Amino acid sequence: MPDSPVTIPSDLRRDLAIHAIRSTIVDVPTVRRHKLSSLSVTAQSYVIVELRLANGVEGIGEAATLGGPRWSEESVEAIKANIDAHLAPALIGHPADRFAAAGTALDAAARRNNAAKAAIETALFDAVGHTLGLPAYQLLGGLVRDSVPVLWTLASGDPGQEIEEAEAKLAARLHETFKVKIGALSPEADLARLRRLTTALAGRAHFIVDANQAWDETTANRCLPVLADLGVTLVEQPLPAWNVAGMARVRARSAVPLMADECVFSAHDMLGVAQAAAADVVSLKLVKHAGLLNLHKVAAVAEAAGIGLYGGCLLESSIGAVAHLHAFAGLRDLAWGCEHFGPRILVDDLVEEPLRFEDCRVHLPAGPGLGVTLDHDKLRHYARG
Repeated sequence: MPDSPVTIPSDLRRDLAIHAIRSTIVDVPTVRRHKLSSLSVTAQSYVIVELRLANGVEGIGEAATLGGPRWSEESVEAIKANIDAHLAPALIGHPADRFAAAGTALDAAARRNNAAKAAIETALFDAVGHTLGLPAYQLLGGLVRDSVPVLWTLASGDPGQEIEEAEAKLAARLHETFKVKIGALSPEADLARLRRLTTALAGRAHFIVDANQAWDETTANRCLPVLADLGVTLVEQPLPAWNVAGMARVRARSAVPLMADECVFSAHDMLGVAQAAAADVVSLKLVKHAGLLNLHKVAAVAEAAGIGLYGGCLLESSIGAVAHLHAFAGLRDLAWGCEHFGPRILVDDLVEEPLRFEDCRVHLPAGPGLGVTLDHDKLRHYARG
């Protein structure tokens, strides 16, 4: 029997019109200092987007930053300003279920601003999902997995504290793979720190390393053999984002796979990295790719080139983390797992029921849209100003 065409009643189409978009800056303290090569934070800042449809249904999204406009050019202040003045007005009255057309309208209203666009698109998927009674992953093509292996990042810079932290995660069966942030110290100090960590946790944990663009080619070529000897399984963005050719030269000599992060924001960037043979793995992030649809485009280019997929994060709360999980849910292969531990590094979350972390995996919640509900009391409590 032939499939019957799916029709949407005209009144529902009218009810799906975007009626209002509101943005709020929040600052949530972290349980400990999170130190990267070029910055360190003791609180995470987000812009929370609340999008209301003509039918009264609301959707939520989140834009995360890390240390202001230092990881990328976006700050929460700029994100809010551009949403309020440029991006939101471009979508008012627009049908919320026309996701690709909404992306075109956002791109016409402002260049880049990827985190801001990702937050709005997430809210669109959440609102439409609630209206239709469908989880966001169904609107993205369906489900392959409902949980993802999740690692924990060690980033205090104090190896004694980091060993104690890792031991607690192992004992609770929350995480067994750890990403170590390096680059803030000298290469010699970082290698000594890693040696302490890998020795203390030998046989019980796996390690990857993120240099956050801190090294040049000479340093990378000197350090990578040591990391291989220490059992490190993956090294993220050892060179500056602009030096894709250098990444390719380092990769050709390295016994440890390399992951591209800051050098891949768009599908075009991904194509360039693939053509240069500059990476074995790519880190996927909504704040880089400007939304769920573009994340899938980047993933498709990587898959076509035989480059592995990894779920990167920017210390999102449960709102941003679950948006990533919906995007990851439909990927055919996510061999390197994800790092969406962000909700657990915050002193408090922004949703009524935080994500579930269990057996070294983070689990996708059930329910329509994103499957999480914004806690308005906490939003008011952590709202800036």
